[in-house]
Amino acid sequence: MNIPGWFLDPAHWTGADSIPVQVGYHLLYSGIALLIALAIAVPLGVYIGYTGRGELLVAGAANALRALPTFGLLVLVVMLVAPHIGSRLAFVGPTIVVLVLLAVPPILSGTVAGIQGADPGAVGAARATGYTRPQILWHVQVPCALPLFLSGVRNATLQIVSTATVAAYVSLNGLGRYIIDGRASSDYTQMAAGAILVAIVALVLELGFLGLGRVIVSPGLTRAAAPTFRRNRTARPGPASAVGPVSPATPVSPSSPREATS
Repeated sequence: MNIPGWFLDPAHWTGADSIPVQVGYHLLYSGIALLIALAIAVPLGVYIGYTGRGELLVAGAANALRALPTFGLLVLVVMLVAPHIGSRLAFVGPTIVVLVLLAVPPILSGTVAGIQGADPGAVGAARATGYTRPQILWHVQVPCALPLFLSGVRNATLQIVSTATVAAYVSLNGLGRYIIDGRASSDYTQMAAGAILVAIVALVLELGFLGLGRVIVSPGLTRAAAPTFRRNRTARPGPASAVGPVSPATPVSPSSPREATS
């Protein structure tokens, strides 16, 4: 396999089937699915985290969605929808639906865990200063939930990008085209190049989410554990204090009543 030669071939960078075009389709499907998943999972996650209602039901549903076979579900939905829709939407719609079902569980879990895991001290302080419950939610719990929320969105995005290759199985464009077409023609170089492109896109998005987290997450949330760690290190007793120091301020009790009165 000559993978560098495949990437250096100018024919793969121009035309309707070029790498930029296929990357654009791949990101288009992934972006639409992610936006729909956010619109579903974020309000539901905030409501469950805020009220605690339906937590077990939604958790079970999220685990069930994770267990769904993506490829089998895609084929099933296409077979059900295609006879009733004559346009290309018969293939695009089922692909988006499958990707949304894949993305909802991690976003929902991250949102609920972030809302419920807000610092109790911060929540109590806000309540003591007269904040109402909605104000506590939006001004305390939601900002505290950002790290876990972004982690869920990042996981969902990576799963969508890696799974969007199945769109090629139903004759759609995207980076999966290189894998499917390469397999059909026994072109293993093209298959490997397609897999590398998917990995590069996922890596770029991962780095983008890391940078976004540094920008929008409060430094106090990311550095909260550092002072505790430093405190524990400085307070570690040395060999000389293994028995325990005697405080000079500790009063020594008299040995007898006579000494106490003298």
